[in-house]
Amino acid sequence: MASNRDLEFLFEIGSLRNLQRGWRQHFGMDCANVLEHTLRVIWLALILARKEKVNNEEKIMKMALIHDTEETRTTDLSYIQKVYVKADDERAAKDLLEGTALVDFYQDIFKEYKERKSLEAKIVKDADNLEVDIELKELEERGSQLPKKWQAVRRMVRDEKLYTQSAKELWDEIQKADVSS
Repeated sequence: MASNRDLEFLFEIGSLRNLQRGWRQHFGMDCANVLEHTLRVIWLALILARKEKVNNEEKIMKMALIHDTEETRTTDLSYIQKVYVKADDERAAKDLLEGTALVDFYQDIFKEYKERKSLEAKIVKDADNLEVDIELKELEERGSQLPKKWQAVRRMVRDEKLYTQSAKELWDEIQKADVSS
């Protein structure tokens, strides 16, 4: 039987469907909410894990599931907002999971993801970054000029922020992809 904290957690996770990505405010564009973003990050992380021959898919999925859950309490801050605000992601994640059957996600998975030392954490962060590029490709298909304006920044992310070779190769493929194919 679920505890009250488990149910509270599930309702809070459900609130991610109402949480828009931070960059939507500045560009006024309809894009994936945080829950939709998380679902694609999970799939991207699994694809990258297989390309990188990482066998612990359970850990990859757990890490991808938790990667943005603290945003139920901190929101998804855009690059502009992060100049002025520092979210306490650690505290938010700890408080969110405390008293639930999933408390170990904070103690183990969330902390490992944030440290970015393990290959699994690097793969999930790569998936998090690549999901933005897929979203931008979809926006371009709908006529947005934003992807062209962000091309140099996203190229820098590809060259300097992606950890794995598989992620860099997938980024290159995304740039040439036809969304409607």
